[in-house]
Amino acid sequence: MFKFKITQRVVEVSGIKIGGNPGENPPVLIGTIFYHGHKIVVDEKKGEFGRDSAEKLIRDVEEYSDKTKLPAMIDVTAGSPEAMVRYLDFVASITKLPILVDAPSIDIAREALRYVADSGLNERVIYNSLTYKSRDDEYSTLREYRIRNAIALLYTDKILDINARINAFETISKKASEFQIVNLLVDTFVIDIPSLAVAIKTGLEIKSRYGYPWGCGAHNAISAQRKAFKERFGKEGLESSELSANLVPIVMSSDFLLYGPIERAREIFPAAYVIYTSYRYLLRTKTPLIEI
Repeated sequence: MFKFKITQRVVEVSGIKIGGNPGENPPVLIGTIFYHGHKIVVDEKKGEFGRDSAEKLIRDVEEYSDKTKLPAMIDVTAGSPEAMVRYLDFVASITKLPILVDAPSIDIAREALRYVADSGLNERVIYNSLTYKSRDDEYSTLREYRIRNAIALLYTDKILDINARINAFETISKKASEFQIVNLLVDTFVIDIPSLAVAIKTGLEIKSRYGYPWGCGAHNAISAQRKAFKERFGKEGLESSELSANLVPIVMSSDFLLYGPIERAREIFPAAYVIYTSYRYLLRTKTPLIEI
C-alpha cells in the first residue's frame, strides 16, 4: 500500500471528499446512466425514458452505497441538449448524490450548465470533462455558469505515452486555474487493455508529483472488446473481466472510479468494499507503507 510524500489535495463535492492518501477517504464510485444504448431510454433525442426503471437504478446505487459506506455519484450523459436537461432535472429531483455532467459536445454542455446554474446545482455537479484540446470558449462557459468542479481527461493521441498524459494534465490544470475552476479531478484515460496499465502508472505520477485526486473509466479496457470477450469466455468470463479491470485502479490508489453502466453497482460496491476495508485495517496497525 502506498503513501505519497507530498501533501495530497482533497476535493469536496456536496459533502463527499475525494482524494488524500490511500485509505484516508474511501474511493468514490461513479456509474453512468442514460448512456447510448441504455435500455431504459425510449428516445435519445427527446430524452424520453422509463422513469420507474431509472429511479430503481439510482435507488440501488444509494442502497449499495449505504451498505458499504462507499460514496457514490451519478454520471449523466445524453445525445442532445433537450435530453440532457430532462435527465439532469430528473436525477437532481430524486437523489442528493453529486452529478457528473457528461456532455459529448460543447452545445450540449452549454445548455446543461445553463440549467445547472438556473437550478442552483453548481456546487453539486462536476463537469465531465476537459481535455488538452478544450478551447477557451469551453472554459469560459464553465466560468460563466460558476462551475467550480471539473474532470481533466488526459486523452492523448499517444495512447501509451505517459509523458504525453502528464503534459496534457499540465495544460488543463493551468487553464483551469486561469478560469477559476478550483476543484480538478484527473481521469487518466483508459481506452483498451494496454492503456489500463498506462493510466494507472499515470495516476501514481499525478498523485506523487502534484497531489491531485485521480481515477479512470477502467471498464473501457474491456468495453471496446465486449463481443470478443463474450465469444471467447462466455457471459460470466466477460463480467469477471470487467470487474477485474475496475478493481485494479482501486488497489493502486485511485480516488474515484467511473465503473461504467450504473447497473454494475451491484458488483463493484461489494468488491471495492473488500479492498478499502482491508486497507483501513492496515492503516490502523501503523504498518510501514511504500512511500512514493
